[in-house]
Amino acid sequence: MVIGIIGGGQLARMLALAGYPLGLKFIVLEPAADACAAPVAEQLRGDYDDETLLAELASRCDVVTYEFENVPARAVELLIGKVPVYPPPEALATAQDRLFEKTLCRDLGIATAPFAPVNSLQELQDAMTTIGYPAILKTRREGYDGKGQVVLRNRDDLSKAWKQLRGVAAIVEGFVAFDREISVIAARSVSGELKVYDLAENIHKDGILRLSQARENDPLQAKARQIVGDLMDKLEYVGVIGLELFQCGDELIVNEFAPRVHNSGHWTQNGALTCQFENHLRAILNWPLGATDLKGRAAMVNLIGDMPVSQDVLRHSHAHLHDYGKEPRAGRKLGHINLCASDETLYAEQLQALRKLAGEI
Repeated sequence: MVIGIIGGGQLARMLALAGYPLGLKFIVLEPAADACAAPVAEQLRGDYDDETLLAELASRCDVVTYEFENVPARAVELLIGKVPVYPPPEALATAQDRLFEKTLCRDLGIATAPFAPVNSLQELQDAMTTIGYPAILKTRREGYDGKGQVVLRNRDDLSKAWKQLRGVAAIVEGFVAFDREISVIAARSVSGELKVYDLAENIHKDGILRLSQARENDPLQAKARQIVGDLMDKLEYVGVIGLELFQCGDELIVNEFAPRVHNSGHWTQNGALTCQFENHLRAILNWPLGATDLKGRAAMVNLIGDMPVSQDVLRHSHAHLHDYGKEPRAGRKLGHINLCASDETLYAEQLQALRKLAGEI
C-alpha cells in the first residue's frame, strides 16, 4: 500500500516512520528542497496545487492525506474522484475557516467563545458592543502558532488591529478566562470506529505549544470524548483530529480543531499503546484501530529554535528524543522530547530537567 501525503514537514516524516513497520510506503508532495520527510519518503517536488504532480500522486497512491490544514482547495478538488482523500474535504474546508468552525460547533450545541464575523473596521466596532473586552481579532483563514491574531483590550486598539490584519476577512472572539488549556486527540476510521486518547493539558508561550502532559482519568474526559465524537460524526470524519479546548470550571469550550495529527498528541509515540500517527494510517486505510491506553505518566516537551545536545537528553532514562532534521531558526519547531515513566517521582524529576534543557523554564 502506498500513502500520498500533501506536505513534507515533520508530521509527514512521523507518519512515514509509523507506517514503515506496517509495510506501507510513502510519497510526499512538497515544494521545499530541504523537506524533512524526504529521508523517509519519496518526494514529488512542486507546488501543492501542481496539476501534473497531483495527477501523478493520485495514480501512484492508494489513499492521500495531508499534514497541514491550509492545503489549497484546488489541490483537493483535483484529487477527488481519482483517489480516496482523508480527512474528507468538508472537514478540511471547515477547519480552514474559523467562522465555519465556530458556526459548526454552535449548530451542534457545543460551547465556544462568543464570536462575530467582521469584514470592515465599522463591523468590528459594532461587534465589540456585544462581544466586549478583552477580545481577540483573528483572520478567518490561515494563521497558526499565534500568527494572524491581535488582542483587543479597549476601543483604541480597534483601528490599529484592523490595519495589522490588512483588512482580510476576520472573526472577533470574546476572551475566555480559562482554568486550563487542554486538547483531545481522536481517530475515526472509514467504517466509523472511534478511538479517543487521554486528555492532554497544554502550556503555550508566545502562541506556540511548549508542553503537553497526558492526564489519565481526567474528570472531563467523558465530556471531551462526547464533543469530539459529535464533531467527527457530523463531518463523517476519517483520520486523526486534534481538538483544542479551554476548561472553565466544569465546562469545556472549543477553541479550534486541526484535521490532522497534532502537536499536542506527540506524547502518544512513546506514552500510548498505539501512537496517533499509526492510528491515522489505520483509520484512512480502514484497518482496525489500535488501543490508546497510557503506558505510564506521559509528556511532550517541544524544542523551539535550538536543539539540545542529544546525550544531554538521553541521559534521562525515560526520555525519547525526536529530531526533525531541520536547520535551527528562531521560533522554529526543531523536534520534541517525549517522557514516559510509571514512577511519579522519577517522572516529575525528569520532566523538570527536560523542560530546562528545552529552555522552557
